[in-house]
Amino acid sequence: MDLPLAYKDIIKILPHRYPFLLVDRVIELEAGERIVAIKNVTGNEPFFQGHFPGSPIMPGVLIVEAMAQAGGIMARLSFPDLIEKEGNAGIFFISMDKVKFRRPVVPGDQIVIKAKALRKGSRIWKIAGKSYVSDDLVAEAELTAAIG
Repeated sequence: MDLPLAYKDIIKILPHRYPFLLVDRVIELEAGERIVAIKNVTGNEPFFQGHFPGSPIMPGVLIVEAMAQAGGIMARLSFPDLIEKEGNAGIFFISMDKVKFRRPVVPGDQIVIKAKALRKGSRIWKIAGKSYVSDDLVAEAELTAAIG
């Protein structure tokens, strides 16, 4: 696939859909090695209604999920035969370690997600993910997922 990957491309790779698809664009990809993706945070995201009224903050677990989704895209595109064989189903987030949140993410922010492969295989992947807003680190984690 040619970069950047937009919504129409991402939904061919991931099973997630609105409101749980948390990657808007992929701007860099080195198959099997690293990915850079974008999540635009808008004020009309459904989670802002309750987190928190009058002081909206993106839930940290959703930032981690966005990193996991970016890692899933990288893993799936590293083994394109899996997409042809299995479609976009079957990516399971199985663990998270070393999770840290550095500062809140609010409406209007653009999260730049950078993930690199720590362990890669056709079925189990471990990535180191970092999320930034305006070059400021907002969250980081090591994430493991099973494919298929």
